[in-house]
Amino acid sequence: MHPLGYLSGSGAQTASVVPLMWFMLIVSIVVTVVIVGLVIWAIMTKREPVGPRSLRTIALEHRDGMKWIWTGLAISIVPLLATALWTVAVLAKTGSVPGAPLTVDIVAKRWWWDAQYSDGATGERFGVANEIHIPVGRPVLLHLRSADVIHSFWVPKLAGKTDVIPGQVNAMWIQADAPGRYRGQCGEFCGAQHAHMAFYVVADPPLQFAQWERQQMQPAFPPATVQASAGLSYFTQHCGRCHSVRGTPARGTFGPDLTHLMSRETIAAGMLQNNPAALSGWVENAQIVKPGALMPNQHISGPDLTLLRAYLETLR
Repeated sequence: MHPLGYLSGSGAQTASVVPLMWFMLIVSIVVTVVIVGLVIWAIMTKREPVGPRSLRTIALEHRDGMKWIWTGLAISIVPLLATALWTVAVLAKTGSVPGAPLTVDIVAKRWWWDAQYSDGATGERFGVANEIHIPVGRPVLLHLRSADVIHSFWVPKLAGKTDVIPGQVNAMWIQADAPGRYRGQCGEFCGAQHAHMAFYVVADPPLQFAQWERQQMQPAFPPATVQASAGLSYFTQHCGRCHSVRGTPARGTFGPDLTHLMSRETIAAGMLQNNPAALSGWVENAQIVKPGALMPNQHISGPDLTLLRAYLETLR
């Protein structure tokens, strides 16, 4: 099944929306088939007389056609009314957040997603890029902001689209009823790499989510080898102005937080699998992979890239 398919869902919102969508789809198909059939029937069975005729003559000949119009209106009122009432009921059910939700702040940037979590007890925050973890069976309230242009947050298996607008905070909620990785995508054209602005919502069982949250709260471990220590020094000097790694002097906020980089399955907003080869290519020359991205080409020498990768691979 397509990861962005919207004909089925796994969340509390889609449980209400998907049946309505199927109803509207089936009604639309039936109406289209009937209308096309009537047009074909009319073409095949009706032949206009040859010769000039007045408008009055044409109107009198086709005065019985009004009964088809009234019949069509009477028949269409039923599904239209049913759709309107059903839509209002679905909006009422999905409009308010049920229970006590987990809150996550999402900032859309060109072209990636920054998810910020906060510990309710301590107030300590941590950020992850493009992989939003949520606990199964619990509603999650998302506060959506944009750092640049209009984006749209869309996880079709869990909920509909919500626009992410500069200078405004929009809110929506999602809930996953089954563990899994649910593909998300920016649904509003936002520039050259709009098609490559993907993300994943990872639904974990509650205990596994709590374990993931505790792990993400921790700062990065100090490097254990000379090579990794040299890589940390290089990272702090050359990458720390844009990226942060908690527990180190690197405190940049322009790019993603890399404290637990290697715990993520993808990089570059879902474009690449997170493995040493892809990571090296992305760090060295991001513009080849994603032209127009705000990460410039680094032009790192081979030895320096080896040291930097040795350090980045410790960020688990």
